[in-house]
Amino acid sequence: MDLYPLQFEPIYKEKVWGGRTLEQLGRTLPGDAATLIGESWELSDLASTSPTGGGGDAARSVIRNGPLAGTTLHDAIARFGDELMGKLQPTDDGDFPLLVKFLDARENLSVQVHPGSQYADQHDDAHLKCEAWYIIDAEPGSVIYKGIRNGVAPDEFRHALDTNDPAAVTELLITIPAKKGACHYLPSGTCHALGAGVLVAEAQTPSDTTFRVFDWGRTDRELHIDQAMQCIDFGPPNVSEQEKRSHIAGVHTTVSRLCLCDYFRIERIRMTESYEQEIPYDQPAIWMVLEGGGSINPGGDAPIVKFEKGQSMLLPASMKDAHVKINEDTVWLEITFPQALEELIA
Repeated sequence: MDLYPLQFEPIYKEKVWGGRTLEQLGRTLPGDAATLIGESWELSDLASTSPTGGGGDAARSVIRNGPLAGTTLHDAIARFGDELMGKLQPTDDGDFPLLVKFLDARENLSVQVHPGSQYADQHDDAHLKCEAWYIIDAEPGSVIYKGIRNGVAPDEFRHALDTNDPAAVTELLITIPAKKGACHYLPSGTCHALGAGVLVAEAQTPSDTTFRVFDWGRTDRELHIDQAMQCIDFGPPNVSEQEKRSHIAGVHTTVSRLCLCDYFRIERIRMTESYEQEIPYDQPAIWMVLEGGGSINPGGDAPIVKFEKGQSMLLPASMKDAHVKINEDTVWLEITFPQALEELIA
């Protein structure tokens, strides 16, 4: 069969810090106003999750459109191989090598850290996690926490955690105003948190290993201070190269590179109403649609796929003669994969 853009059933996660802001993206969320949805896993291929993160169960995205509806992403990769993945290799377990989410922080997320490769290699239950946040919206005065201030020693930070005093902890963290349209890269080892009132899109390596060090006075969730202290890189994160922006503007299309790291590339694409163009990929691409909408004709016998604000989809590496047509001014995040080392240092 001819492949086509794949859309998935969202995997919603209730969180004590979540809300209902995803309804602004056109989502019909489960439950009622009291059901706090913190995360929507848009594309996931995890055989298992951390009990303190994803809940402990498998989290494999299920295709919801076209002839493959009801098939998991994992099974589609096994069936179609290079037609879906191009030269991109799945993980050793045959999984898709990224996890993509929307996050709604109605309240502060825990201050946390994710392990790097050294810790993960020494602990079978831990997996490296690097991630990036694109801020879709932010309430006035909202912030993110990204790294520990220069000069703070581990003992000093541990003492602040032991006081359980928000002022003592945040004084040692780097606080950054949350600005709509900003993109922040968070390599493993970065102590971080989303502040209240921020809505983000997140791309990350396929892991949900999270070590909480501070939870704003909440008493019903486990902390992992000892594990976290082994993983934290003290000082500001060195991410200037990964966050270096580039910008290409045409009459109908604008492409802004937001983040480029070893694991993924994030670009913001803007196209004008009624524009149509070829989709020239030779690798899979993830689209997270933030404004507008349109349709993709994959060519061959594959079905035309319509898309709109708030939807995410995976474009296979191989489609017969794919074209996108824009119905109204449209913006999406495009998440792909670095092609070569030269691109990372360009």
